[in-house]
Amino acid sequence: MKPAVFLLMLCFVSASAEQQCNHSPSDWCSSWEIAKACQVEEQCLEYYTRKEHKLSQEPAVQIELYYEGLCPACRQFLSRQLFPTWLMLADIMNITLVPYGNAEEKNVSGKWEFDCQHGPDECFINTVETCLMFQLKDILSYFPIIFCMEVSTNIKKSLEPCLAVFEPDLSAKEVLGCVNGDLGNKLMHQNAQRTAALNPPHKYVPWIVVNGKHNDSLEAEAQSALFHLVCDLYTGPKPDACSGEGVTPLKRDSLCLA
Repeated sequence: MKPAVFLLMLCFVSASAEQQCNHSPSDWCSSWEIAKACQVEEQCLEYYTRKEHKLSQEPAVQIELYYEGLCPACRQFLSRQLFPTWLMLADIMNITLVPYGNAEEKNVSGKWEFDCQHGPDECFINTVETCLMFQLKDILSYFPIIFCMEVSTNIKKSLEPCLAVFEPDLSAKEVLGCVNGDLGNKLMHQNAQRTAALNPPHKYVPWIVVNGKHNDSLEAEAQSALFHLVCDLYTGPKPDACSGEGVTPLKRDSLCLA
């Protein structure tokens, strides 16, 4: 399992450090010698300090995202609001990802068939991301891969290179075995049921549920400034990150209507 700090390193470690470091990101905090060679001593110390001293016993802010893998507004929210906010506030928020959105399902001879808003490629991506969540279990492991896929220019071909960076022990073949088999079919049916059970029913995606609630105000605030929303809603002592500017607010993009 790789901590979120590794992703921060990937984004912010200088080019000179990359040239001197001959170790993969998953090994950067495995020993002090490697941390020094890769110039990430401060980040590794911060990670282990945060791991040993949890901020509070107060309930984390719950964020549920109902989305589609190829919906432009979903991809923008996930990559430019949800993922960066999670990197900075992972200690005070829990995330649930449900890729399905405006798809429709029907039972054909005992097997579920799905019709996705953006076509068969979207059904494939939705199932890939669902299988990743099932196989890896821990959000620290699967969310970086999903982020990597969602920001790729060719998302359908992104699974293997994203796995190579963030989870090299899991092969694309294993994931595709789930995607193309009965397990992937069953998991997508569960996503369909979960989406259909939303109250109020979803009218578009991304559909964001905050602490079990959805309304127009919460949706708009989450899409434009999720970082500040999570900080405001957390009832325990605020982490240091909340005193900063956080993630740059975004204008609300076009929605993928149901």
